[in-house]
Amino acid sequence: MERANLLDSWLRQQFPHDDFQLTPASSDASFRRYFRLQREQGTHIVMDAPPSQEDCRPFIKVAHLLEDAGVHVPHIHAENLQDGFLLLSDMGSRTYLDELNEGTAGGLYHDATDALIKIQLASRANVLPEYDAQLLLREMRLFPEWYVGKHKAYTLDDDQKNLLDRIFALLISNALAQPKVYVHRDYHSRNLMVSEPNPGILDFQDAVYGPLTYDLVSLWKDAYIQWDEEQVLDWLIRYWEKARKAGLPVSQDIYELYRDFEWMGIQRHLKVLGIFARLYHRDGKDGYLKDLPLVLDYVRKAAKRYDALSPLLHLLDAIENTSNDVGFTF
Repeated sequence: MERANLLDSWLRQQFPHDDFQLTPASSDASFRRYFRLQREQGTHIVMDAPPSQEDCRPFIKVAHLLEDAGVHVPHIHAENLQDGFLLLSDMGSRTYLDELNEGTAGGLYHDATDALIKIQLASRANVLPEYDAQLLLREMRLFPEWYVGKHKAYTLDDDQKNLLDRIFALLISNALAQPKVYVHRDYHSRNLMVSEPNPGILDFQDAVYGPLTYDLVSLWKDAYIQWDEEQVLDWLIRYWEKARKAGLPVSQDIYELYRDFEWMGIQRHLKVLGIFARLYHRDGKDGYLKDLPLVLDYVRKAAKRYDALSPLLHLLDAIENTSNDVGFTF
């Protein structure tokens, strides 16, 4: 109730002569909450990010970077860092996930690709945190801790731990060898809004400077919607052609780019398996559990294509065949 009163008091300072109403707009996997503020003159989005649990400053910094890059992000109309409130422009409620289908995918992904290239072209070193080996490894460590240990109730033996460490090392080496750009880190269908100009881009506060293929994986190997692998390859080729023409440091060999895309995907999806399991077991959010099979399928299909990564398949088989999910049954 105290935060509600704080928020109401701050908003009345912003709109001293207007009547307004607040309704829930959305929530995410963090402690942030979003409200839609409605008044006669139009609508805004209000971010509520308790300072003890969230820091608004990265959001503000990245919002300005992306706005300067020429892509559509929420404009920050007012900020209250002391209490953790931001007043933002409203991009509506139509996510890519709501609108994507066989008929719309081509146009929507065309726009998302063009926006991503603008972001990548704006990239500069020493502006955002590095997506370094330590962060890549910390993310992947969520997989054995939360997915394997907590969700599957499976204990890895020493040989399996060593195998996983070797896989992690290969994936990190590949990621660090890629050209570096600004990386949104969650550039997917729930964070892209159908808007004008399209797309509206949300949830970018964790952006870093790192591997070029990472956001491509988020976009086309999306945890919430699946496309045929042939279609994904076609979209990747279209990106590659545009990126080369724009002067981005992409590989001259499309097969090399595709390999990097696949290996980056395994890193991301091992992390996502751990995050989704943690959201359930630690935070009581079970809405992500239904998406685990698709994420696991992405890992399996990619690992199967590369001899160096195929031992991961045997480890997954051992985990899936001899363990029991804790607290949830598919």
